[in-house]
Amino acid sequence: MIPLEKAQEYVLQQCLVGSPECRSSRSSLGLVLADEVSTDEDVPPFDNTAMDGFAVRSEDTLETPKTLEIVGTIAAGTIPDFSVNSGQAARIMTGAPLPPGADSVVMVELTKVEGNQVTVERLVPEGNHIRRAGEDLRAGQTVFEKGTRLTPTHLGVLASIGCLEVNVFPPLRVGVVSTGDELVEGETFLKPGQIRDSNRHSLLALLNDLGLEGVDLGLIPDDEEAIEKTFRSACSGVHRCDVVVSSGGVSMGDFDFVKIVLDRLGDMRWMQVAIKPAKPLAFGLVGNVPVFGLPGNPVSSLVSFELFVRPALRKMMGHTAIWSPKIKAVTESAISRRPDEKTHFARVKVSLVDGSYRVESAGSQGSHQLSTMAEANALAVLPDGTGVQAGDSVEIILLHQLTRGLNVS
Repeated sequence: MIPLEKAQEYVLQQCLVGSPECRSSRSSLGLVLADEVSTDEDVPPFDNTAMDGFAVRSEDTLETPKTLEIVGTIAAGTIPDFSVNSGQAARIMTGAPLPPGADSVVMVELTKVEGNQVTVERLVPEGNHIRRAGEDLRAGQTVFEKGTRLTPTHLGVLASIGCLEVNVFPPLRVGVVSTGDELVEGETFLKPGQIRDSNRHSLLALLNDLGLEGVDLGLIPDDEEAIEKTFRSACSGVHRCDVVVSSGGVSMGDFDFVKIVLDRLGDMRWMQVAIKPAKPLAFGLVGNVPVFGLPGNPVSSLVSFELFVRPALRKMMGHTAIWSPKIKAVTESAISRRPDEKTHFARVKVSLVDGSYRVESAGSQGSHQLSTMAEANALAVLPDGTGVQAGDSVEIILLHQLTRGLNVS
């Protein structure tokens, strides 16, 4: 067996960051900036009002109520061609530029209008309800750093500074395939020895969780010709994926068609990693395409994805933080294991209680028991030994984007 960290290091050495490309900002949602973005403009570009109301001179409201002459109206998108002098006010709409002479805005709810006069009922401090030029962003300022993942709000900011194109790391095409004669699809009646394929569906969903769209390469039987055709198509043919993720056919006792094909097509390493579940792992390059061979047991497949595939994909996508953070939590009850020179990743349920993470076992820990993986929202990292007792501190890795929101609560 090899240490987990050594296996992860080898995988990451082979998975390179993609070459940046220039894309429309509007089509860059979820992608990572390859360069910093700065602005040549102030945002907002001019002083303007945050409210519908009246632009006034604050000194005119030192004694209230105060009646002022209305000398004009300023709508958003227009430029005032008059000034506000002492004893005067201008009707103004949200977003409109402040007229010369005015230094504050009183909201319409605090006024009374009769003819061409307005009565201000309360003192209005200087700068009241005014959005100053450059209050959000200043010309020359760095808006977003390299490595920023673009969310819908980021795209809004880019639009606000007139940034129509950005240099980003391109999206990845990730192919997913399941292999095995025992696997069938959907509602098909199960014959003796058959099971329904779940790995492909879970792995494709995990890619979606990462903001990627996976390429479904299908369910392939233990047939050497069919397996080779699929991998050739994925790595250099019709499908032309940037990464390929396969499940099944990597354990010591498996039929060796996947091994035979991948060894023929690329430079593969077949590893036994000192972890449980997910000890067997295949990884290598077919051409320049990283290929992951994950175990066939459903839980092992998903744990392998979290430990190897997710960080590799995040690196290739240009993320600067590629690892899921490890967080300290307190156990609600004992989580046992046997000494075996491996690090165990136990399925647990985590909750945030009074600012502290609390965990309990999600149930049975067999690598075939997918239902307890569904109950879990984190993995507890258990070093070699007998496990942890109630009240002990344990490291956890949060699973899925929705769960990771707990980290910022």
